[in-house]
Amino acid sequence: MDFNVKKLASDAGVFFTRAVQFTEEKLGQAEKTELDAHLENLLARADSTKNWTEKIFRQTEVLLQPNPSARIEEFLFEKLDRKLPSRTTNGELLGQYMLEAANDFGPGSPYGSTLIKVGESQRRLGGAEREFMHTSAINFLTPLRNFLEGDWRTISKERRLLQNRRLDLDACKARLKKAKAAEAKAAAEHELRVAQTEFDRQAEVTRLLLEGISSTHVHHLRCLHEFVEAQATYYAQCHQYMQDLQKQLGSANGESFPNTFGVNTNTGAPASPSAAATLPVIPTPGGTGANSLEPDTLKIEEVQPPATGTRKAKVLYDYDAADTSELSLLADELITVYTVPGMDPDWLIGERGNQKGKVPVTYLELLS
Repeated sequence: MDFNVKKLASDAGVFFTRAVQFTEEKLGQAEKTELDAHLENLLARADSTKNWTEKIFRQTEVLLQPNPSARIEEFLFEKLDRKLPSRTTNGELLGQYMLEAANDFGPGSPYGSTLIKVGESQRRLGGAEREFMHTSAINFLTPLRNFLEGDWRTISKERRLLQNRRLDLDACKARLKKAKAAEAKAAAEHELRVAQTEFDRQAEVTRLLLEGISSTHVHHLRCLHEFVEAQATYYAQCHQYMQDLQKQLGSANGESFPNTFGVNTNTGAPASPSAAATLPVIPTPGGTGANSLEPDTLKIEEVQPPATGTRKAKVLYDYDAADTSELSLLADELITVYTVPGMDPDWLIGERGNQKGKVPVTYLELLS
């Protein structure tokens, strides 16, 4: 019991001495032992490494998981050393909704079959995102976290110890200056030698740890390369999935729609670029009763350009005509386009020389 009391009293005395020395230094009333330039540079470099590593780590977390609530959940599971439950990505969830909608609308319908194609692609995109997040967390985030929570904590602990040793050293120097009696001077000189030895030893330990920052940079450089590789793989997969989807949708373009100009009865929903353009109903001349409203399907050759309203258009992408009523296009060529009353707004009539046919608006850049 007496030993513990004495130790507490001793620790309190040391703390008080350091506090007094630190306060007097701040007030300019006491001298301060300066660290050598090399050690100061190492300390500055270490602080910079810590600060930037922390910022890069936090922003990478935001990039991989933009949802703050999800990040907090992941942090708690990690601190509790529990396995994080599998979480569906937004792409996978969107794909699931599209597939369920396709089953509801009918997978054999044009809309339903397209929803299936797009939904499957969204699920594949979501899976690629999940793999990218997992790989980046292991190969990039974990090493950064290990540095901040491991190496940096050790460095910080030794730096605080070095600061205490310096305060002890400077307090001994101050006591030696104030000592008058020979006996007091001898005791102060002995304390000073002990404090100097402990300070030098701690400075060397701290220096060795700080010089290890260079190895940390090399390790983080390797991790950065792995992060870039993971990103490149992820974006390449996404690009390939979308190219495959475009080919699937392009190959099906026009297959589920009539090959002639008919009446557009679906006025309640916007038409897609692949939907057939329509012309107005023209009563049969001389017809009576119900037959008088029965449309005659017009051939594309019978469509005449209006007196005004024709425009030039630049073709953005190659387009293969789905049937004889459409006009095939080549990227970057110029054609003349116009519309006719009652025509689907997603289509125009295009002319190239003596060739004429329907063309999708989304493939064109209209020129003034």
